[in-house]
Amino acid sequence: MSRTAVVTGAARGLGEAIARRLAADGDRVLLADVNVEGAAQVASELGADAVEHDVRSLESWQRLLEAAGDVDVLVNNAARTEVRLFWEIDPDEWDDVLATNLRGTYLGIRVVGAQMRDRGGGRIVNLASIAGQNSRAVTGVHYATSKAAIIALTRHAASELAGSGVTVNAVAPAAIDGPMVASVPPERIEAMLKTIPVGRLGRPEEVAAAVAYLASDAAAFVTGATLDVNGGMLMR
Repeated sequence: MSRTAVVTGAARGLGEAIARRLAADGDRVLLADVNVEGAAQVASELGADAVEHDVRSLESWQRLLEAAGDVDVLVNNAARTEVRLFWEIDPDEWDDVLATNLRGTYLGIRVVGAQMRDRGGGRIVNLASIAGQNSRAVTGVHYATSKAAIIALTRHAASELAGSGVTVNAVAPAAIDGPMVASVPPERIEAMLKTIPVGRLGRPEEVAAAVAYLASDAAAFVTGATLDVNGGMLMR
């Protein structure tokens, strides 16, 4: 029986790769993004559906749930990524990064997780980051703060939902070849490669494979975990 999977921030990058992997695995995928045109283009290739969605808005989450129906898998991927020095971040940017990355993930768990709880099962996978685990990551402190908080949120939500057959896990990627890395100056990428034991950037498909595992029946005994996809960077 086909499952229904919702992927936020699915118009490009990791979200697109995750949506493609879940669709390839046989799920009915709903691609949710503020860039609904981009999401619709990907959805048309997959024979899937797309919906305009602002993760910061409770009302938008409620509309998404109405459009999706019963959701079996939720992937909280949407994020605002900014690479900026501490003193260059203004309060409005700080608030919006936290609203998109952390509030958006919280609202997704609150709205969709409640439905899963009432139905007695489901899979929630949140996208964290090595930036939330290592202060040397190439990113802004607001992004890093949001991703660290997502790891804590994942554990707490997992404990709340474990008795209802709902698992909540996180995937923490690092140095993945995609839109974020494309915005980083070449010299910083060279320095970053020296910190990766496997000696290369990760691929979006590798992150998608980790998400697909946590979303699968095979991961029914895994909850509250953070799966690192970082080429061994935390071994150092």
